[in-house]
Amino acid sequence: MQIAQPRRTKIVATLGPATDAEGVLEELIQAGVDVVRLNFSHGLAAEQVKRAQAVREITKRLARHVAILVDLQGPKIRIGQFKQNKVWLQDDAEFAIDVAMSVTEGDERQVACIYRQLANEVSLGDRLLLDDGRIVLQVEAVKGTKIHCKVLVGGELSNNKGINLQGGGLSASALTDKDKADILTAAEIDADYVAVSFPRNAADMHDARVLLESAGCQAHLVAKIERAEALLVLEEIIDASDAVMVARGDLGVEIGDANLPPAQKNIIRLARQRNTTVITATQMMESMIHSPIPTRAEVFDVANAVADGTDAVMLSAETSVGKYPIKTVRAMAEICLQAERQPSSTHSKHRVGKQFDRIDEAIALSAMYVANHADIQAIAAYSVSGSTPLQMSRLSSGIPIFAMVPDEHICRRVCLYRGVNPVLMARPNGNEVELVEATLAKLKQLQIVSAEDMVIVTAGETNAQHGGTNTLKIVQVD
Repeated sequence: MQIAQPRRTKIVATLGPATDAEGVLEELIQAGVDVVRLNFSHGLAAEQVKRAQAVREITKRLARHVAILVDLQGPKIRIGQFKQNKVWLQDDAEFAIDVAMSVTEGDERQVACIYRQLANEVSLGDRLLLDDGRIVLQVEAVKGTKIHCKVLVGGELSNNKGINLQGGGLSASALTDKDKADILTAAEIDADYVAVSFPRNAADMHDARVLLESAGCQAHLVAKIERAEALLVLEEIIDASDAVMVARGDLGVEIGDANLPPAQKNIIRLARQRNTTVITATQMMESMIHSPIPTRAEVFDVANAVADGTDAVMLSAETSVGKYPIKTVRAMAEICLQAERQPSSTHSKHRVGKQFDRIDEAIALSAMYVANHADIQAIAAYSVSGSTPLQMSRLSSGIPIFAMVPDEHICRRVCLYRGVNPVLMARPNGNEVELVEATLAKLKQLQIVSAEDMVIVTAGETNAQHGGTNTLKIVQVD
């Protein structure tokens, strides 16, 4: 039997006021969301805790596995507020940023900044990009606490907009006091992933991991690549993380939008090479905040990310505050499915010509090679930590991978892995024959396979040993 191919690229959807409405969250999950994102840059921690609890209750009732990603705010550098809430900056006008002035006293001539080191970290000729690059200022002089600028690109500027230094270089720590408090909240809600905003290097990720472990949180770490300097040490950051996010908003502001496409492709390529999951984010379906259908440019954007091999595509304001959160998820799912039917999404040369470092990696990639060159309907990978199905997912394939894992936490974790479907199942204590029989019985119960289908089963001879996968069997369903 040729089973229907499930969508392999995962969907991350941000929760917010739009998903708080009665019934919307449940419908969102039923529409195909794999990971929900709680954006701690907005709202109160108590609101996010309530949303997390709702996710757990709904998924339990629906017998679904959905991961929770806590996204830390990080050191977002922002201007202060204006007396009239907003101003209009004319091109070529003089405008100042003062790190010492009152945060609420901004006007057409100057505004405060909450990052007090800014005056020490900019120089004559630097360009400051405000409101995601919509306003461009050039530094003309720095006198004490005041940065005197010329407006190169003007327009409307409202309260609390972000500031980026073109080319990067600001030294703000990746973890603020707020982030440290939010990590405790992430532990409280038993988050599956925690995203660190604006990491500069591997040390920032190591610091976050120490805080997570101290809080008793089992979450995996996501590094959001959004600083120009992060691209210079990208491999180190990837190795210090469990996942990375191509955070195209601030990254595009710092390196220039024209440089984003090659940067995105390189981040995805390196992440997959190093057995790390990767999320592509920011403005993927932006028009659907207000429109019930995406633009063709957005369709191409999502499809190209799928073709590049991203594990997941992410929705932000489209689902958190947009008018059409359900339609957006359904549209994105359909785009992913269509893109996955292309040959470039089902074949790859991952690790070809490379020596395997571990036995479990050799088994994982051997299984994928066999699956891609034989009449295989499914792959069942017994795993304690989820590492074997993760390694399998690095090799492009049209064959679904089922992670047979004994723990709910790992079920939710693998929800982010491309092409991997979690199945909660304790490994039988009997011999290999009983293991295979139990596996096929479970897959038949879930209506994944039927009589005469060929299935690959991988496992370790020693039960409950991390990295112990060392057997591969090709079996036929009775």
